[in-house]
Amino acid sequence: MTKIADLPRDLADEVLTRLPVTSLRAIRFTCKKWNTLTRRRSFTKKQIGWEQAEAKKKKQEKDFQAIMIMHDRVYLMSVNLYGIQKDDDNNIESSIKRTGELISLNDDDRVGISQVYHCDGLLLCIIANDNNSTRLVVWNPYCGQTRLIEPRDSYHERDTYALGYGMKSDSSRSYKILRYLDIIEPPIRICQFEIYHFDSNSWMVIEDIPDWNISHLSCGVSLKGNTYWFAQERILPHEWEIEEIPGEIPELREIPSFLLCFDFTTENFGSLLPLPFQPRLHDTVTLSTIREEKLAVLYYQWDMSWTGIWISNKIEPNAVSWSSLFLPIGRIRRFERPLERTSATFFVDEEKKLAVVFDKGKSILNPTRNTAYIVGEDGYCKQVDLGESVHKYCFPLVCSFDPSCVQI
Repeated sequence: MTKIADLPRDLADEVLTRLPVTSLRAIRFTCKKWNTLTRRRSFTKKQIGWEQAEAKKKKQEKDFQAIMIMHDRVYLMSVNLYGIQKDDDNNIESSIKRTGELISLNDDDRVGISQVYHCDGLLLCIIANDNNSTRLVVWNPYCGQTRLIEPRDSYHERDTYALGYGMKSDSSRSYKILRYLDIIEPPIRICQFEIYHFDSNSWMVIEDIPDWNISHLSCGVSLKGNTYWFAQERILPHEWEIEEIPGEIPELREIPSFLLCFDFTTENFGSLLPLPFQPRLHDTVTLSTIREEKLAVLYYQWDMSWTGIWISNKIEPNAVSWSSLFLPIGRIRRFERPLERTSATFFVDEEKKLAVVFDKGKSILNPTRNTAYIVGEDGYCKQVDLGESVHKYCFPLVCSFDPSCVQI
């Protein structure tokens, strides 16, 4: 009797490429033949092309995919703000959908994932083991490939990472990882910067120690292969006490802040780039990208008095220019609770003048619901419930995701 696994390769390829990426695990378990087929670069490229063609047929060009970390798992989400009407709550609920959990072929990889960094369809996953040690795994969910990154010496629980690529030629990319640790453990400062090269499978130490500070709470975003962060002038805690001004509230004090880029081609940090505002000590500043073309920045004042979003006109490692205020979310307490510095991830739809901010629900004392806030002009604000949080104070971490057939 002929089995489905006995389909000719061309026919199997035609059928399997029309299945969603969340079905690939089951497909690869079916037989060795299909496991091999679905890991080929040609298969992945065809599958991505099929998904894009189907989206256009259904007029879903405004859909974009996102990766969300929740409950120590990686989920694929679809976000579509195109059809939202201000008086249609049902449409609001359907605008953000969890389309499936991304898992690899190997059950051993189904461990707790605390952070994910995305670049060019690749995911850099930070995995915490039971003994509090850290593992780094690079993963292409579409190809089903994983790559364990061994440390040069050891990893630290407060390490921060960036995933990017340098250009070897007009069409050839060299993928790299930046790891840095910059903390103060009295009486010493620990500062380590090193870069991992996929091509040589090796780490290289960066000797130049910077004078600025990227907080370990700041999650950089990848744009055109480079990574951008919100950074601040290095000011030690005791310096605030020395410079204390009578009658001034420390939380309202401005601190020199800027945008910083790591250029993965030159393997250097760029110039300090200006922000369109000057944040205060405990304000939240978080970054997002718009379809690998522009950078968006959200500024949220710690006392919930004001929030705004700006979008770049021009963005390069050593130059940036900003548009006028893109979305003044206003002086009303839109979110009804303070946004957390570690959780204020967001997306922007330029055409609709809408933004989606991912955080917790309304309750400060019992923040058990993961929530997406869709906000816009004229006081528009709607909420989408993303489900109950297993860990009360673990926030949903979200980043954009563009599938690719990059081999690792």
